[in-house]
Amino acid sequence: MTRLEQIRGALQAALAPQQLDVIDESHKHLGHEGARDGRGHFRVRVVSEQFAGKAPLARHRLIYAALGELMQTDIHALAIEARAPQEQ
Repeated sequence: MTRLEQIRGALQAALAPQQLDVIDESHKHLGHEGARDGRGHFRVRVVSEQFAGKAPLARHRLIYAALGELMQTDIHALAIEARAPQEQ
């Protein structure tokens, strides 16, 4: 299973999103100090009912919790767009 599949699977399982986009942007960071350990740079857009009424920081924490150990082993940088369905 690829990193993208792992990230997508973890977010699907934890947040049941109505929309989920996961983009690997690692190629934009080749040679970057933080990318030398092999971890990647990713961008996610998640639309989930679980974000309704939550502040941006709380939404990010839900995403980080869903990704769990991947944040330590596979992800160096993560750009997040987290919205509730009514915010689209």
